[in-house]
Amino acid sequence: MIALIDSPPGSPTPLPLPDRAWAGRALARRLASLGPDTLVLALPRGGVPVAAEIARMLGAKLELLLVRKIGVAWQPELAYAALVDGNPPELVLNAELAAELPADRAWLEAAVAEQRAELERRRARYLGGRPAPSVAGRKVVVVDDGLATGTTMRAALQALRRQGPARLVLAVPVAPASTLAALAPLADAVCCLASPEPFHAIGFHYADFHQLDDEEVDAALRRAGRP
Repeated sequence: MIALIDSPPGSPTPLPLPDRAWAGRALARRLASLGPDTLVLALPRGGVPVAAEIARMLGAKLELLLVRKIGVAWQPELAYAALVDGNPPELVLNAELAAELPADRAWLEAAVAEQRAELERRRARYLGGRPAPSVAGRKVVVVDDGLATGTTMRAALQALRRQGPARLVLAVPVAPASTLAALAPLADAVCCLASPEPFHAIGFHYADFHQLDDEEVDAALRRAGRP
């Protein structure tokens, strides 16, 4: 049975959520029992301010998990696969879509090469070129600022699970109940502040959901004690 980390008694979640940092602090209070030996992984850019607050309040280490979506050629927002940073990076196909629409090999190889180059750029920009951290045998919390379809998070969880973490927790401020249910079998526990229905877009459920730039990501990392 998948564990759902629920809210403490008498602490309902207000909607819209004030901002990403507020959401991170609210999640951290629910995740406090995990302790400082937890590895907190943020999906940039939006997941970084959320994860930074979780890591800061737990006294835990914060790292970034770089994931690049590969959309179908004629509809880039429709995720055909995702490339998850690692050594080497791991390609995770959208199995359902791949079964219906077998990819042209040349197109897929070109798309993977393009996203691999972007992973390298982001690793150099955010991580100083350091390799992705090992999660084997560790307690790991994977964080984003919200989920809609959950395609990118699915790829992240699948790739991490294959590396053998001791415990894998999914933590997001807001997501549809259907998406959480679909992702729950990939994690040992799920922590979500709110699952409003109807869901609309992620940004609809935040008072402040501005687009983050690299400087804001850097500032959030510094607040969490990351160099």
